[in-house]
Amino acid sequence: MFQATEYLQTMRRISKFHDECIQRICEQHGLTKMEATIITFLKNNPGLDTAADMAELRALSKSHISQAVESLCQKGLLARTPDRADRRKMHLSLLPPAGPITESIDQLQDSFGHRIFQGFSESDLETFSRLNRQIIENVKQAAGHSDLEAHHEPSRKEELL
Repeated sequence: MFQATEYLQTMRRISKFHDECIQRICEQHGLTKMEATIITFLKNNPGLDTAADMAELRALSKSHISQAVESLCQKGLLARTPDRADRRKMHLSLLPPAGPITESIDQLQDSFGHRIFQGFSESDLETFSRLNRQIIENVKQAAGHSDLEAHHEPSRKEELL
């Protein structure tokens, strides 16, 4: 039987563990969490290189993104280039001095994945990936709908969530 509380706790633990890993990169390279998040986003999402992309896909505050982008530009880690069609739109790109940071991020991601998927076979990973994609799709479709009650009578424990 599905346990919503257990699933939500697991997601929070994974998120907390990831935050702890990111904090190590921040300390190592003198970055804020938002600056590290921006560098990671740009490194992992080629072609998605605007503040609007980050705000939409990572649900980040535009004002926080703007402050961190300004700081990264001042540190010589990031460049802004106006869009040719719409000069109000700025494309962001990592500069060569960000290389050591992206190398640390690569190592972090490898270590993070290895630790949370330790003991998984290739088949397990493929199944997890397929199921996770389905969960993501289900959440996208359900977002904004209040029809969850129609499908499930919550237990007292779940009502307290």
